[in-house]
Amino acid sequence: MAPKRSHDGDGGRSAKKHNKGFSVGPANLPDGTHRRKVQKIKKGIIHKAKLKKEYAKLKAREDLPDQNPAYYGDDGEHEGALPEDGPEPSMEPHPDRVKMLQEPSPEPQPEQASGPRRKKRPRPQPFQKEAGLGRQKKEMAEAQRIAREEAETERARKLAERERFRKAMAKARHGGLNGQRKLGRESIVLLEKARRLTGKS
Repeated sequence: MAPKRSHDGDGGRSAKKHNKGFSVGPANLPDGTHRRKVQKIKKGIIHKAKLKKEYAKLKAREDLPDQNPAYYGDDGEHEGALPEDGPEPSMEPHPDRVKMLQEPSPEPQPEQASGPRRKKRPRPQPFQKEAGLGRQKKEMAEAQRIAREEAETERARKLAERERFRKAMAKARHGGLNGQRKLGRESIVLLEKARRLTGKS
C-alpha cells in the first residue's frame, strides 16, 4: 500500500486552487454551427465581464456616485450633488427661442396660395411593354375567334343551301303519276343554281 500523507500543517490546503473557468454548452460539440454559436455566447459573456471590471476600477479611482448626479436635488445630502459653480437649471426658454418667437411669421404670398397646383406625375408602370404585347395578343386572338365563327356560320349557311337544293332536285326528279320528271320544279331549281353560279341575283 501507498504511504499516507502526514497531517502536519494545513495539509496542503493553502495552495491556491486553479480556476478552470466556466463552460457554455456541451464540451464535445463537433465543429459546426452549434459550436460557433456557443463560442460566440462565451466570448460575449467574457467581454461583458471585462467591461464590468474596468468600470468598477474607474469608479473606484474617480469616486463616481452610483447614479447620475443630475437626478439629485440641491439639498447637498448626496456626495454626487450638482456642483455649485455650474449653471442653475431654470424653466425660462432659451434666448434664441425667445428671439425666434418674437419674429413675425412670414405670410404666404397670394400668388402662391391661389396658383395652379402641380400635376401629379403618372406612376411608373414597370411592365408596360409586356402589358401592351399581351393586349395585342388578346386582340388578335379575339379577331381570329370572330373570323372563325363567321367562317363557320358561312359554311353552315352553304351546307344548308346545298342540302335544300339537293332535296328540291330529288323532289323534282321523282317521278310524277305516270313516272315522268317534274320539269317545272326542276327548271326552277336549275335556274336558281345558274343565277348563283353567275353571281346574278
